[in-house]
Amino acid sequence: MGSVIDYVVSELRLLRAQLRLSQEDFGKTIGYSASHVSSVETGGRQPTSEYVRAVDRGHDPLREDNAGGRFTRMLRELSKVDPEWLHEWIKWEQEATLLRWYEPAWMPGLLQTEAYARATLAHNLLSQDEIEQRVASRLGRQAIIVGDRPVQLVAVIDVMVLRRPIVGRPDVMPEQLAHLAKMAQLPHVQILVVTEDAGLYPGLQGGFILATQPDGAVVAHLDHQVRAQVVSSADDLANLQATWEVVRGEALSRRQSLELIKETVQTWT
Repeated sequence: MGSVIDYVVSELRLLRAQLRLSQEDFGKTIGYSASHVSSVETGGRQPTSEYVRAVDRGHDPLREDNAGGRFTRMLRELSKVDPEWLHEWIKWEQEATLLRWYEPAWMPGLLQTEAYARATLAHNLLSQDEIEQRVASRLGRQAIIVGDRPVQLVAVIDVMVLRRPIVGRPDVMPEQLAHLAKMAQLPHVQILVVTEDAGLYPGLQGGFILATQPDGAVVAHLDHQVRAQVVSSADDLANLQATWEVVRGEALSRRQSLELIKETVQTWT
């Protein structure tokens, strides 16, 4: 099932084709570079609200200022798929040059298979349609690590993420760990594992993501029991970056982590 973003991107490509404009010429009409237009059209960069508003201003003669143009209205449909706080985070995630992701309990979302993603949502009291929409949205976000200009990703996970079973779905974890091993071999992806030998360490109190922006600024994402939040205050970021250094220091090396992941795959088969 395609996500709303996939549909918006396909319609953006169609519009440019109908206008018979190159990516460079289309970019000039909306105030963006040809490389930015290309990145949006190939899935490497998510079309932000600012981007689609620029498209609407330049190419939607029926645009109504109060309601927004055609593409603005399309993108607004995302609010029916993901919670509002996630829209804000996706913007930072899409623009990041480096993502540092720590997870003590779940597989990082950008590394999840479709089956694993669906399993993580199955107990959230969502309807089947809502689950399918959120799975499609989560998988769509993975374009930033498999696109033409992938983001650098360093993920540290607790070893229990590799070993926690999904009740009733014995087929999910072998596929997920095989996918994890494959992703860990990409040159721009590091997956590091903290083993039981670390004992209790600070990261166990909760996962977080640090997104480094092109200007060097860092924005963080925290996931709580009730809701998640985007964090940008200097004190909070300093604490999170200090915690990151601790958890990364507790992790195995990249090579040792990959070997452990491959070994753990065998325990699920």
